[in-house]
Amino acid sequence: MSDQTYRKAPPGFTKEQWEEFDREGFLVIENALTQDEIDYYLNAIDELTASDLTYTEGKFYGPQNVVTRHPVFAGLIDHPHHVGFGYDIYGELLKLHISQVFLRSRDSSHNAWHPDGARAVPYGVFSPILPMQIKIGYWLTDLPVARMGNFVCMPGSHRQQYFEGYRTHESMLDEKILCCKAGTMTIMHCGTWHRVEPNESDVVRKNIFLAYCPSWVCEADRVQCDSEWLETLNREQRIIMRSRHGYARTKPPKADFPLFLERETGADSDADFSPDIVPQHLRKRRVTVEQWI
Repeated sequence: MSDQTYRKAPPGFTKEQWEEFDREGFLVIENALTQDEIDYYLNAIDELTASDLTYTEGKFYGPQNVVTRHPVFAGLIDHPHHVGFGYDIYGELLKLHISQVFLRSRDSSHNAWHPDGARAVPYGVFSPILPMQIKIGYWLTDLPVARMGNFVCMPGSHRQQYFEGYRTHESMLDEKILCCKAGTMTIMHCGTWHRVEPNESDVVRKNIFLAYCPSWVCEADRVQCDSEWLETLNREQRIIMRSRHGYARTKPPKADFPLFLERETGADSDADFSPDIVPQHLRKRRVTVEQWI
């Protein structure tokens, strides 16, 4: 290992959380944020809307690539609250797929049933077991009841590529309407069929979403990052943004290894297979969920 200081992987799934996520396609973690953190992110959203000429009060607002637009959101790229969940699935090839802020006001918008990602040939065709993308959601406003712009999903639907309600906004038997407190974090499998309720309240629903994927899946909200902006990031953030040349998405340079050290032991490679003849950046490393499947 070089003299570079590496971080251990932050906490991710427990075995029980993974089993629930794998079964339901959705995981809810309450009290993930403190009130100070909620206020911190709400203030950053206020600063973002104040500086954005496209923002109109009372209208739906959903800018993308927000990590490049405010340093508070850039800090979420590798935030220890959630990045470990992505690392447990994608390991050394973890990449930020998209970053978004959503504001949903009364009557501003809702959407129909859909999965995330490709539609004509869904991700599940190529990856029927592991998600090709997961989406982290931070819920910054209390949503105690339905019809407040709530997220709605069909538990277990990530295993099916056809859905009766697709492109409709109809309620479906056994759907789950998310009613949650501010500070809740959710993790969604990209194949989970979901929709958004209309907002019939005077509360503006405010969210931050960050999706992660393998580095070789194309980015959703950018092509290349500004080089000067990349220099403002730490090592792990720069790696996770994956803004090198295209082939580096499949074969990252050796400087990008390890992204994180093993969280329990601090090892930089798999202890049972790390022959010296194989350079570190070419060694197979098991991701956490591989060990559980």
